[in-house]
Amino acid sequence: MKSLIEQLYREGTLPPGDLYTLLSKCTADDLAFINEKAREVTFRHFGNRIFIRGLIEVGNCCHNDCLYCGIRRSNRNIERYRLSQETILACCREGYELGFRTFVLQGGEDTRLTDERAESLISAIRNSWPDTAITLSLGERPTGSYERFFRAGANRYLLRHETHNAAHYARLHPAGMSLANRLRCLNDLKRIGFQTGTGIMVGSPGQTLEHLVEDILFIGEFRPQMIGIGPFLPHHDTPFAACPPGNMEQTLLLLSIFRLMHPRALIPSTTALATLAPDGRERGILAGANVVMPNLSPGGERSKYALYDNKASMGAEAAEGLALLDQRLKSIGYVIDKSRGDYK
Repeated sequence: MKSLIEQLYREGTLPPGDLYTLLSKCTADDLAFINEKAREVTFRHFGNRIFIRGLIEVGNCCHNDCLYCGIRRSNRNIERYRLSQETILACCREGYELGFRTFVLQGGEDTRLTDERAESLISAIRNSWPDTAITLSLGERPTGSYERFFRAGANRYLLRHETHNAAHYARLHPAGMSLANRLRCLNDLKRIGFQTGTGIMVGSPGQTLEHLVEDILFIGEFRPQMIGIGPFLPHHDTPFAACPPGNMEQTLLLLSIFRLMHPRALIPSTTALATLAPDGRERGILAGANVVMPNLSPGGERSKYALYDNKASMGAEAAEGLALLDQRLKSIGYVIDKSRGDYK
């Protein structure tokens, strides 16, 4: 196993069969070894700096009905909200004063967030804080919508493909959604000029190791600038409520594999990791992540953006908890970097 890890470290790739072996036979010692190699690669390109992004969850209204998601259309037990443009700009103002130079606008696929409204919001942020990066995570849109957002001043777009296996994708999503359209969106975003991010849920219902190998190969071919992976976490008001969460060790293994294959990628240590375990964020960084996204959303709305149960959004996961985050990072040898942190 260590020879496979060394080969991945040297060459940045492995044949599919070796990737399967790595995923299926990795011991605790092997995981520690690949995490160490991933840290070496991360340090070579980024030093001990961790980029911060200010996350603003703009609304939890969504017309989709994805079976794993707590804000799915069919969930009648969730209190819905939409942030006004004024509120979002106030979040940006607070974040800018705290030192954030990237804002991430994330929300459900809301038909009321029209192209015109989104474009107005993006332009207002761009005009008010011209030295910042604007990242969008607003789901699948027509090609023309993405072009408008880019022209208005958005720089980056996050759209996880979740799984590259069409049958598995159909198990996780309702009829009317397709892997083909998700891939169309990703190709559009990259062609338009966005720094583009994709990624997967680890341990989602029905996922196999063969699926994960497909995902690794797809991301290796697509070469995204950002790679977001996190464990599947169930929500009690979804069809997958009784399914077990994704495995921390498997998530950390995949995070290190992606770091070795994509040395310059921007890879977050996700909120899902911090939700799965109290030290999940730190373990993600020690496995090769170099981005964290503290929450800038209004405190009263954070619990409503419930993609899964018990989502971490306070303390070191909150923008107002930067001092605590700084302390936690320093305890493992890292420091906050408040620059835009663009892909290079």
